[in-house]
Amino acid sequence: MESIIDQLLNRGDTWEIIKKAQLALEKEEQKREAFYGQINEQEKVEFFRGKIIIHSPVKKRHAAASNALNHLLDTYVQVHGLGFVGHEKVMVRLMRSDFEPDICFFESGKVKEVQADDSLFPVPDFVVEVLSPKTESYDRTQKLEEYALNEVPEYWIIDPQKEEVEQYVLENKSYALQAKKKDGRIASCVIEGFEIEVEAIFHKEKYLEALRGMLEGG
Repeated sequence: MESIIDQLLNRGDTWEIIKKAQLALEKEEQKREAFYGQINEQEKVEFFRGKIIIHSPVKKRHAAASNALNHLLDTYVQVHGLGFVGHEKVMVRLMRSDFEPDICFFESGKVKEVQADDSLFPVPDFVVEVLSPKTESYDRTQKLEEYALNEVPEYWIIDPQKEEVEQYVLENKSYALQAKKKDGRIASCVIEGFEIEVEAIFHKEKYLEALRGMLEGG
């Protein structure tokens, strides 16, 4: 199959197209810089390839699942000294986009690149998005593609309504579905040793059991 580059090179107006693309990308970057001056700590706002995406407040079911997984992951990472876990208002800078994942993880070496007063973080090693009715399509399409193109090794999609976890692992700049579970155990491919019961994300008793196990070194 002919690649996009091959198709472009076979055209007579290749240079004209490239110049127009460069100009468009320059304007996009200017809009991105203006976006950085407009954002604040109260609103969840993202930048996706020239478009500004404003998110609505989340529902309790969404917040509960996000909080539970974040507490479990952050506890595990801190106990084992593996890096840094960001939650909700951590903005990651990608090639053409700036996202605020529900949860993201950075290994220790990458965390050292971020200064105490920095508000933009590098490409994460692991991201989680918790679905809501208004963002499901966005999380499953544009965000999934953008995370893959920026080589985020692992991506989890949490469906709080179905109480289900989808685990995607990077293969040649695209994601392969590694697991889709409503029960049983799920283990990260990136965060060494991090493994939990899927139900711990959605049910208090299972969550507390998993948390106690991590704090006790189990």
